[in-house]
Amino acid sequence: MTINRQWVLKSRPTGMISEANFEYKETPLPGIDDGELLVRNLCLSFDPTQRGWVNDTESYMPPVGIGEVMRAGSVGQIVESRHPDYKPGELVQGTGGWQDYVVATPGQMMSASKLPQGVTPELALGLFGITGLTAYFGLLDLSEPKPGHTVLVSGAAGATGSVAGQIAKLKGCRVVGIAGGPTKCQWLVDEAHFDSAIDYKNENVAERIAELCPDGINIFFDNVGGEILEAALDNLAMNARVILCGGISAYNSETPLPGPVNLMNLVITRSRMEGFIIIDYLHRVDEFVADMGQWLQEGKINHLEDIQEGFENIPNTLQRLFTGQNMGKQLLRIADPT
Repeated sequence: MTINRQWVLKSRPTGMISEANFEYKETPLPGIDDGELLVRNLCLSFDPTQRGWVNDTESYMPPVGIGEVMRAGSVGQIVESRHPDYKPGELVQGTGGWQDYVVATPGQMMSASKLPQGVTPELALGLFGITGLTAYFGLLDLSEPKPGHTVLVSGAAGATGSVAGQIAKLKGCRVVGIAGGPTKCQWLVDEAHFDSAIDYKNENVAERIAELCPDGINIFFDNVGGEILEAALDNLAMNARVILCGGISAYNSETPLPGPVNLMNLVITRSRMEGFIIIDYLHRVDEFVADMGQWLQEGKINHLEDIQEGFENIPNTLQRLFTGQNMGKQLLRIADPT
């Protein structure tokens, strides 16, 4: 190829993000300088946090600018290298964005790191990527799950929630997941080995939480926010921990949604509610890889990838996260390694 296909941010979305917020472009193939790599993207990661990256507000990362390539995690293959430790043909993981080719600089945060031996692009972006890291450190560092604890997970059929729940099971907890639709709920029980699942599309979530957690919730791993967070706060056990991982229910809202009206339950139950950002844990990746690798090898972790195909389908694949179409980790394959 002599051109670099790209999807750039055309406008900041109001409400639901859509393909109309992005523009397709073709640019010349970029050149590289000493210490840099030219990487051809093979597989892209899609994560709810990308919706926040296109808002014109400062966060833990700067917003994507109008006219800039949309930011996204990626795995690619090196096609040209001017770095002594990286060779053409090797696979690397980074933040390559919505484009065919990216210039990467090893050593910069989230720019380019080699895939561990035997790890596929799909695993690198899913179970061994940001979503797996988020589930691992969010659950274990912020809540200290113990045998007999009741753990509630929202967004439980997603890439992060499904792994968080399974780690809780490995620690001896009783785990209840909340997901949308009977297929997702059945997978949680049959394949991810959750003890129970609540179908928020067809069941009264507040009533089902009270029914399935009669002694209260010891740990709530929340990916959703909104009414589900409020329902969980009504059912806390004493000294519970509420882990705020995400709030996908409000990401596409045109106006700010009101917060939970029952925060005083945290006081009454002497509980703690805490948020976190996974970039604060990147220096501890090795301990995560060691544990997750062993669990995967022993068959103790099940994972799903929803893999779309085709460069033209990139914007619509992001939208799948917010319409409940995906199950497990949302990915898109651009090309296969050569």
